Amino acid sequence: MRTRKAQIISAVIVAAGALLFVLWRIILFLGGTGMQEATSISPSIRLNTIGYLPDYPKRASVAHRFERFAVVRVSDGRTVYEGEASGPVTNSDTEEQIYIADFSALKSPGEYRLEIPGVGSSPTFRIGANVYAAPFVTATRAMYLWRCGTAVSGKHGEDIFAHGACHLEDAYMDYVGGGNTRKDTTGGWHDAGDYNKYVVNAGVTVGVMLRAWEDLGTRLRRVRLDIPESGGKLPDYLAEIKWEIDWLLKMQAEDGRVYHKVSTRNFGGFIPPEAEKEPRYLAGWSTAATADFVAMTAAFARAVQPYDRAYADRCLQAALKSWQFLQKNPQNIPADLRGFSTGAYQTNDPDDRLWAVAELWETTGDPELLKDLEQRIREQRAQVDQIFDWGDVRNLGLITYLLSRRNGRDSALVAQVRSNLLATADRIVQTAQSHGYARPLGTTYYWGCNGAVARQSVLLYAAYRLTRKTEYLHTIADALNHLFGRNYFGRSFVTGLGYRPPMRPHDRRSGSDKVDAPYPGYLVGGAERNAKDWRDEEADFRTNEIAINWNGALIYALAVFV
Repeated sequence: MRTRKAQIISAVIVAAGALLFVLWRIILFLGGTGMQEATSISPSIRLNTIGYLPDYPKRASVAHRFERFAVVRVSDGRTVYEGEASGPVTNSDTEEQIYIADFSALKSPGEYRLEIPGVGSSPTFRIGANVYAAPFVTATRAMYLWRCGTAVSGKHGEDIFAHGACHLEDAYMDYVGGGNTRKDTTGGWHDAGDYNKYVVNAGVTVGVMLRAWEDLGTRLRRVRLDIPESGGKLPDYLAEIKWEIDWLLKMQAEDGRVYHKVSTRNFGGFIPPEAEKEPRYLAGWSTAATADFVAMTAAFARAVQPYDRAYADRCLQAALKSWQFLQKNPQNIPADLRGFSTGAYQTNDPDDRLWAVAELWETTGDPELLKDLEQRIREQRAQVDQIFDWGDVRNLGLITYLLSRRNGRDSALVAQVRSNLLATADRIVQTAQSHGYARPLGTTYYWGCNGAVARQSVLLYAAYRLTRKTEYLHTIADALNHLFGRNYFGRSFVTGLGYRPPMRPHDRRSGSDKVDAPYPGYLVGGAERNAKDWRDEEADFRTNEIAINWNGALIYALAVFV
């Protein structure tokens, strides 16, 4: 029991706090729009600087103790919502006590900022049904700006980002037994902050983007990206993926094996892509690259069939040829990368083969392929991983199997996959709910973990499709909240979008052009060793590089809300 003296002191503190809040409110009311000038943006107030959907939770994380807050409309400086702090939440990864400002009840569209007495103001943010429309276009057009083998040009704000046609000599066959002869492997997307092209990393990127088409294509087909193919027979979204598929088809050898990558021997310097004249070579084939090729081409055949039957058939025939090659070569065979110091992307292939046969079965309906697929699922214990990337694509195959409308599946196995998926999705939800920044990845950090934060949306949306539980959608929104500013740094992790976005990404185009801003729409990798070690520095490839697999994941998360 507290003493009478302690109770009096406590009451005085509460009363003083209430009086301070009332005085602050009077000042804010009288100050009108001038209050923004009187209250500086506080680095302690961290929220989604893009904005919030009207009917979704809206929370800010504040690394400073406070009692009350207000939401102020930017247009006239008037307060539209007031609330009390909750918390604190102890964040072990950032070593902070986090207090929460919850303004979920505010649903009116508009532009706002948080004001917290004794702390300061937040960056401005929007509430609206279309807050993610422009970011989706920017992130997806970023894939176009990554194109290799052609000139590209795009405008963002007042800046124009462009480069000339590049790497038109791709690629020489010295390392694959062809001597100093050239096989046409032009096209595709540059992989990351470098200009090389890797089949395995294309795998998870195209796989996630095509998963978005499967899940959300009725929305995506209406989105215009203003790419050279706009207005053609394909929806813009599929036309952009086709640019990568066109390149992948060139990576297939006559017998069905697929070369692992196209690359210079060493990473090049920070020069424009068209200025890189070092010879580029095909690297040896691998079973992982071949299996990923099967999955991508089979899935794309399914997606493009309503628009271009001839191309769909070409993709399916290519997939079948490489699948037959894999059947004759059942052992895992990594690529021979001697002579290269560029990205390896070496991985064992059981998960890649599972994904390959899943997409091939879903496209063809062949019962023999279904038998093969279900055997592989059993051998891999129907395991749904909470975190996945280029080195583990089993989740993509399991989701294709689980959400298929084809007949003939083993009902007990379907139930097992379903149970595992929902259990994994529930863990992601719980992880976000227990973290001070609602980070769905919790306290796990590694190279490219921002991509994993976004990619968890694939699992969460599959769980939503199965159950219609809104908590899964809310956790996808939490992922975007984190990536756009509700994080330790209070900054957006996507170039050209949100408050204080990365300005010095590890990107050879951005580091060599004459525009002050970086190419827009790219998700940087994020903290690697611990929650605090992200650096917005060009040389810091560990935390500030960009990569197609991270952008593919961001595109999926944004697509959910387009």
